Amino acid sequence: MIRLLPMADDPAPERADAARNREAILAAALRLVHTRGVGCVTMETVAAEAGVGKATVFRRFETREGLMAAVLNESESLWQASVMSGPPPLGPGAPPMDRLLAFGHSRLRTNLTHADLIAAAGRPGARSAAAVSFTNMHVRHLLGELGVSGDLLMLATALLAPLEMVVLDQQVTREHLPLERIQAGWDDLVHRVVGA
Repeated sequence: MIRLLPMADDPAPERADAARNREAILAAALRLVHTRGVGCVTMETVAAEAGVGKATVFRRFETREGLMAAVLNESESLWQASVMSGPPPLGPGAPPMDRLLAFGHSRLRTNLTHADLIAAAGRPGARSAAAVSFTNMHVRHLLGELGVSGDLLMLATALLAPLEMVVLDQQVTREHLPLERIQAGWDDLVHRVVGA
């Protein structure tokens, strides 16, 4: 029998205790974000909440920004799961137009809800590349189901741009637009793209 040795650039498997610590730290950080708000979450408070040493938190995430990015990624994963397998109209089972509108409304609310977390994670203008890829692929899929022709990649990008935090921050914080107007404007944009 031939035994394969790990390649030099393969990441080392995570030890069981390290995996438990990572999960405990992320769960503690999520709880603190929800109960106290992002501004009150420090590496020290997370360590105490998780029951680990502060050095463990720093070793795992290096900086508060790194920890907040991991928390944001965890929240993003939960949101993506609701899009892929949650109840309709956001999840499967609704007509594609209903899903597309629900998707935009949910993305808008989620970004506004997590505005402080997005800023603390050092991503004021955009989410991670994987999150952007997921949202674009999903919108392209729905546009395809709706029979939209043209460059679906660019059309999906155009539909997603108004939902990004940098745009929402401008509209909500600086221009003081009500959420209902932003949502109605996005719905109008969707109908124009689909109707064209």
